[in-house]
Amino acid sequence: MTYDEELEQEVYDCGVEIIERYYFKSPRIKGLYSDNVIALSKSILSLKEKSCILAEELGHYHLTYGDITNQADIMNRKQEYKARLLAYNKRIGLIGIVKAYENGCTSLYEMAEYLNVTEDFLCEALICYKHKYGEYIEIDHYVIFFEPFLTLFKMI
Repeated sequence: MTYDEELEQEVYDCGVEIIERYYFKSPRIKGLYSDNVIALSKSILSLKEKSCILAEELGHYHLTYGDITNQADIMNRKQEYKARLLAYNKRIGLIGIVKAYENGCTSLYEMAEYLNVTEDFLCEALICYKHKYGEYIEIDHYVIFFEPFLTLFKMI
């Protein structure tokens, strides 16, 4: 079973229905979770994009409550952040960054391809990780630097 299939199975195991190719009035909305239903936009262009959006909406299933569409409200923004962080960790994670490096990925494009995510999703995750961990973090005998740009070093 591919990771994308496992993600969809997790959604179904949670009792959440997926509606694909949903028409949203705004082209900016790619997915929405409400009342045990995840609606995915008809404007989603690839399976990679679909799995990234599905992971975030699953994060909303697990972590958010109420209507958080008003992002001017700080509490809603915090819930959005938590759902996205869960998606970033599920699809990428710090170990995923290390594995991509170990497998010879030298650019964000190569890393996104290796991790089977969109390049935009990867860039957003790296920004999120930088805000969460600061300039760098040590993990699994590696140092991941987020500033001034993504760099990894193996500790000896």
